[in-house]
Amino acid sequence: MDPSLRHVATFCGQCNCGCPELYVAEDAPAERRIVITDDFGQQIQMSVDQLEVLVADVKAGVLDQLLLTPA
Repeated sequence: MDPSLRHVATFCGQCNCGCPELYVAEDAPAERRIVITDDFGQQIQMSVDQLEVLVADVKAGVLDQLLLTPA
């Protein structure tokens, strides 16, 4: 992983399969400061403001129905 990224959280951490992780890219432009990676080598970059909206929506239950729907 890029040494300029500061690790914040691993979502799962129960295995070694490459769980999603959240990083802060301190030197990145503000609109790309938050980085979320997945186990497929993909990443999402967003601003802190966008992350705040995402967290607020999750806390408000916006994704709850998705989790209740059978895969």
